[in-house]
Amino acid sequence: MTTPVDLHCHSNVSDGLLPPREVVRKAAGRGCKMLALTDHDDTRGLADAADEAALLGVQFVNGVEVSVSWGKHTLHIVGLGFDPAHPAIAEGLATVRAGRYERAQRMSDSLAKVGIEGAMEGAQRHADNPEILSRTHFARFLVETGRCKDTKSVFHKYLVRGKPGYVEHEWARLHDAVEWIRAAGGVAVLAHPARYDMGNETMRVLLTEFKRLGGEGIEVVSGVHGVHEAARFGRLAQEFGYLASSGTDFHATGEGARDPGLNPDLPDGCTPVWSRWMTA
Repeated sequence: MTTPVDLHCHSNVSDGLLPPREVVRKAAGRGCKMLALTDHDDTRGLADAADEAALLGVQFVNGVEVSVSWGKHTLHIVGLGFDPAHPAIAEGLATVRAGRYERAQRMSDSLAKVGIEGAMEGAQRHADNPEILSRTHFARFLVETGRCKDTKSVFHKYLVRGKPGYVEHEWARLHDAVEWIRAAGGVAVLAHPARYDMGNETMRVLLTEFKRLGGEGIEVVSGVHGVHEAARFGRLAQEFGYLASSGTDFHATGEGARDPGLNPDLPDGCTPVWSRWMTA
């Protein structure tokens, strides 16, 4: 079975390939009934996406994916259902974006040390928004130049800890990200938890702290979660009292996660986060 809800997808405002309106059209074409656009650290695509969703009869939820540093881990926190004009989140996201260019330059310098020149300029060719230069843009450059066959294989050879192109970076703090989202009236959700390189004990520490800080949801179903991961995080959501979210994490067709619009059903017993915004 599938659920016609997608609360995690990206446009070319961050590191997706399609403009916001096209993301919405693609999701609607697959039967999506509720959609959130969750670009990295930027909300400038929300107005166009909301407008297109209204034209197509898709219920739209404002979203963003905030980059967070937690100990040695980089996490992503999805904010849903907030007011993007609220000063807390607008100013907070601006501070995160401000550090992205400097990080990108260090990534380019790291790649240059192993003979890959012009990575900064190459990544910029793949970025529609100059404020959001991400690893995905560098990955597309590395595919373009023949270093790797596809973006998935890039992250086995480059841009990850211990590999060329990886640099340490301090993102927003977890408590700050949650505070920005909550201040703007939104719900903070831990994105794709199976992606984080941490053991079960550390994950439980994270879930305990996130809950204490005001986090309300876990992305149980994700385009990067298999059946076993969804079942595991469905159990943890129920144990810790979290709402369960579902999203494809769509960036571009052929780049890993499924196309936007439809997701497998949540495991039995989970309370969907989208019940907050369901309309008759």
